[in-house]
Amino acid sequence: MHSTLAQSAPPALTSIAKGKELALFLDFDGTLVEIADGPDEIAPIAGLADRLARLADRFDGRCALVSGRGIDNIEHHLGTVSIAIAGSHGSDIRFASGKGMGQGARSLPSEIEAELRAFSHEHGVEYEHKSHGGALHYRRNPEMGERAVTFAKELAAKHGWKAQGGKCVIEILEKGSDKGSAVRSFMKDAPFAGSCPIFIGDDLTDEAGFAACQELGGVGILVGKRADTCAGYRLADVSSVHNWLEIE
Repeated sequence: MHSTLAQSAPPALTSIAKGKELALFLDFDGTLVEIADGPDEIAPIAGLADRLARLADRFDGRCALVSGRGIDNIEHHLGTVSIAIAGSHGSDIRFASGKGMGQGARSLPSEIEAELRAFSHEHGVEYEHKSHGGALHYRRNPEMGERAVTFAKELAAKHGWKAQGGKCVIEILEKGSDKGSAVRSFMKDAPFAGSCPIFIGDDLTDEAGFAACQELGGVGILVGKRADTCAGYRLADVSSVHNWLEIE
């Protein structure tokens, strides 16, 4: 990873693609919505789903949400999302038409979930059930972070799944999918095929999306101040993202 360009703001949305058709891939938490103490405590801006639909219309449908949350969870907070969306770290993909891709997210085996729930109860961290896995959140109890991460990694390895870290969270999910694979899947088909992809995200899990966009002739935009990144540009915060996208 490198960060030589990631400290500069991107050029205007209308000029960043240098005359090419632009495709936007947008992370959710920490990018479009402020991170909250718990995953169910987020407060999206009013009408966010409609704002994103209008943004997608500006780019002839070439706009997709790419999130670690399940699609059902995002729609619980936003209402129906009419743009393309990849949930569960890319393992559950749905085009704007409603057409799905692949077999969807695989549920966490009951024995893994039981151990995660037991750890959560015993050590005072929050367990989040996901359609594609399970997560331990330690934002309210940061001193338990290292122990939670070690536990989850060992548990995932024992069962042949993978552990993936983020901001005050460690989750267990099936191997094989990430945000980069979601970008590549979208870019194979209309309306995304042949366009210049831009990925905006804030967390370590978004690096795969940045890298995929670079491989396809585009660029990543990091939200926040993290140093190690392959993103080409940086925006300061969620408000800056809304402003750059002209959805504020």
